[in-house]
Amino acid sequence: MKIEDILKERIMVLDGAMGTMIQKHILTEADFRGERFKDHKFPLKGNNDLLSITRPDIIKDIHRQYFEAGADIAETNTFSGTTVAQSDYHLEDIVYELNFQSAKIAKVVADEFTKREPHKPRFVAGALGPTNKTASLSPDVNNPGYRAITFDQLKEAFKLQAKGLMDGGVDLLLFETIIDTLNAKAALFAAQELFEETGKEIPIMVSGTITDASGRTLSGQTTEAFLISVSHVPLLSIGLNCALGAKALRPYLQVLNEQAPFYVSAYPNAGLPNEFGQYDQGPKEMGDQIEEFLQEGLVNIIGGCCGTTPDHIKVIASLAAKYKPREVAVNA
Repeated sequence: MKIEDILKERIMVLDGAMGTMIQKHILTEADFRGERFKDHKFPLKGNNDLLSITRPDIIKDIHRQYFEAGADIAETNTFSGTTVAQSDYHLEDIVYELNFQSAKIAKVVADEFTKREPHKPRFVAGALGPTNKTASLSPDVNNPGYRAITFDQLKEAFKLQAKGLMDGGVDLLLFETIIDTLNAKAALFAAQELFEETGKEIPIMVSGTITDASGRTLSGQTTEAFLISVSHVPLLSIGLNCALGAKALRPYLQVLNEQAPFYVSAYPNAGLPNEFGQYDQGPKEMGDQIEEFLQEGLVNIIGGCCGTTPDHIKVIASLAAKYKPREVAVNA
């Protein structure tokens, strides 16, 4: 069954936070290094993507927990899986493998669940994060014209990542937590170029992030401007994730609901972080806020970002089952 057909019938559920679940394991430098990287000259602790190679058991178990909780779509453990982001750890040379293995792990678990429950097929979204550099903004306050990276460099980085993910078997590509739309445009261009070269095309999801109460992305775009900037690509969905909790995200989802010719996704944080960087919003409180999205018919795909766990997804999935999906005026 195609994901497009399912989306016409019901609201689909995306998984919750990968990082939050990894942190529960209290891992050491040795876990991240494994045997293969034991002699690597630079610290690797915190490089969560690397666990797909050194601790695949942990990643596999996290995917399994989210599917058990009711998720339809799992994101690969590849948020920082570009050469740009992996350069922090001096691991640019393993980027293709990192994405390939992450995709393979998630796909194996997804297939297990699909086989067990054929009426509820599971899908894998290859997660491509924003990178730690922006094409629109200068990191040097004294030199506003300076850029740490070019459009072409970003395009090549995203293309390599997308190739690893597609070769590993993902069903979708998800460009997420977009803070700079120019980065997203480079990612979309990379995907289209890859599709053309390989002759294989898979659906694309795009998810931006509103960074504060101004209602704009970090590069200064409103939700409407962000939508217009990426609408030249035939997307499966456009949406918002991270940064804000569900309550604060609602007005921006209303904009997408009114104007987007694509399916709309949302996966907010479990509220806002406290002074220790922890997320205090429990599953029920978050569920109550998300239920308003569902009642208003704002979304087609719903899930959770930072601070969410399988318990949150279980509540979200049970709520999503009660409501009809947002109706898409065009391109559905």
